[in-house]
Amino acid sequence: MAESKVISNTANLLKYMDLDQKGSLLAEYIWIDGCNGVRSKTKTLTKVPCSPDDLPEWNFDGSSTAQAPGDNSDVYLRPCAIFPDPFRGSPNILVLAECWDSDGTPNKFNHRHECARLMDAHKEHQPWFGLEQEYTLFDEYDKPYGWPKGGFPGPQGPYYCGVGTGKVYCRDVVEAHYKACIYAGVKISGINAEVLPAQWEFQVGPCVGIELGDHLWMARYLLERVAEEFGVKISFHPKPIPGDWNGAGLHTNVSSEEMRQPGGMKYIEAAIKKLEKRHKEHIAVYGEDNTLRLTGRHETGNIDEFTWGVADRGASVRIPRSVGKEGCGYFEDRRPASNADPYQITGIMVETIFGAIDPE
Repeated sequence: MAESKVISNTANLLKYMDLDQKGSLLAEYIWIDGCNGVRSKTKTLTKVPCSPDDLPEWNFDGSSTAQAPGDNSDVYLRPCAIFPDPFRGSPNILVLAECWDSDGTPNKFNHRHECARLMDAHKEHQPWFGLEQEYTLFDEYDKPYGWPKGGFPGPQGPYYCGVGTGKVYCRDVVEAHYKACIYAGVKISGINAEVLPAQWEFQVGPCVGIELGDHLWMARYLLERVAEEFGVKISFHPKPIPGDWNGAGLHTNVSSEEMRQPGGMKYIEAAIKKLEKRHKEHIAVYGEDNTLRLTGRHETGNIDEFTWGVADRGASVRIPRSVGKEGCGYFEDRRPASNADPYQITGIMVETIFGAIDPE
C-alpha cells in the first residue's frame, strides 16, 4: 500500500500463530465504550462454547473507558454473540458483550439491551435492516490517505466506485476487512469506494432484529483491527474533512413483513408519516455532529426539515425506484450519521413504526 509506517511487525508475529494451544482457546471480549468506540480484552478458555450462555461474565475498569466513576468503576461484560476470530484463527473466538453496572442495571451506554427488548416485543413484524457504513481512512499524520501533502486532490467525480491509481486509496485495507468479515460470519453484503477520496463504504444486512446491530458493531471492530495492522486510522466522523466535501452517513434500509408483501407500499408510506412526526427524536440519536453533514447539499436533506420521495437522494427518506414500481419492499432513512449507534437507530425505528414498550 504504501508509504505510511506500519506499526505492528506481522512477519515476526506469524511464526507464533500456529503454535499448539494445548486445548485452550482465546476469547476476545469486545464492548462499546462511553465514547462510542470499541474496546476489547482476551480471556483464556478451556472449553469451546456452544452459545453465549456458556461463556463466563467478566468485568473491566469502567473509569478508564468513560463508563463509570473511579470510586465505583467495575463494569460487567455479559456475552451476547459469538463470531469466529479471523486474526487468531480457529478455535479462537470473538465475543460481543453488553455492559452492565454492579447494581444489575444496564450501563448507560448499553443501548443494545433496550433495542433487544423492542425487537422481541415486535418480532411478529419481522423487521429487516440493512446499513451502509461510510468511513474515511487517515494516515499517520492525520491526513486523508493518499491526499497530496499540503494540498487537496482533484474535485469529486472520479472517486466513487473508482478503479485505478489516483482514484482509490487503501484498497488493500478494504479487501482485508471484507475477507475478515466473511470469515467471522458477519453479514457483510458489499463494499465500494465513495465520493470523497480515501472514503469507503461497506454494507451489512439484511439482518433480522437485533442481529443488525451486533453484526455492524463487529464489522466496525474488525475494520479497526485490520487498519491497526496496516498503520492506518479509521474515522467514522460524519464530516471528516472541513469544507465543500461529502460527509459520511450510515444510511439505514428498513423493511417489515407487511412492507415486503404485495401492496406493501401503503405500510411503507404509513411508516414514513410516523417518522416525520418524530423527526427531532430520531435526529437526537442519529449521531454526533450530524449538523455538519445534513446541510441539504451533497445528497443530504436539511437537518431541520423532514422530506421524502421516490429515488430522491436529497431527501430525509428515500423510496427506491424499484420499490415504487413494484409497490412493495423497503425504504431508506438517509439521516443517520456514520458515527451513530446502530442499536439506537434500529431501536427507535421499531419504536416509531410499531409502538413503544413499557419500561422495565
